[in-house]
Amino acid sequence: MGNYKVKCAVGKRGIAIKKKEGDLITPKGKFKIKCILFRKDRVKTLKTKIKKITIKKDMGWCNDSTSQKYNKLIKFPFHYSAEKLYRNDSSYDIILVLNFNSKPVIKGKGSAIFIHVAKKNYKSTAGCVALYKKDLINLVKSINKKTIVYIN
Repeated sequence: MGNYKVKCAVGKRGIAIKKKEGDLITPKGKFKIKCILFRKDRVKTLKTKIKKITIKKDMGWCNDSTSQKYNKLIKFPFHYSAEKLYRNDSSYDIILVLNFNSKPVIKGKGSAIFIHVAKKNYKSTAGCVALYKKDLINLVKSINKKTIVYIN
């Protein structure tokens, strides 16, 4: 497909070198897509060549740097801080998990850098990239394991 460009939302403090968890910065760099998480009840069919995982009510993503599961998918109940993936709004109907801070995981550098569904008017994120749902569905159809996401 070559270069795929669409309007998106980024972190409230823009795109830069990410320094720490919670800094509201979208990390600058080149990333691979580890997997796609999605809500089967809201996205009936999702055609892609990337590994898909259905989001269940007990799923979350650990954002607590004191946990061994920091920056990883977890199941609730969980004794550390973690973001719920099964949400009432549509933000996490489709999530592309980027390989930011994953090999190795550096405690406190930042977690859960996703490409997910944008809120109305492309409201800024806490550090993720967000696209309108129709753009995200189109993107998912054309990517594979070798796809590189450039954030700059």
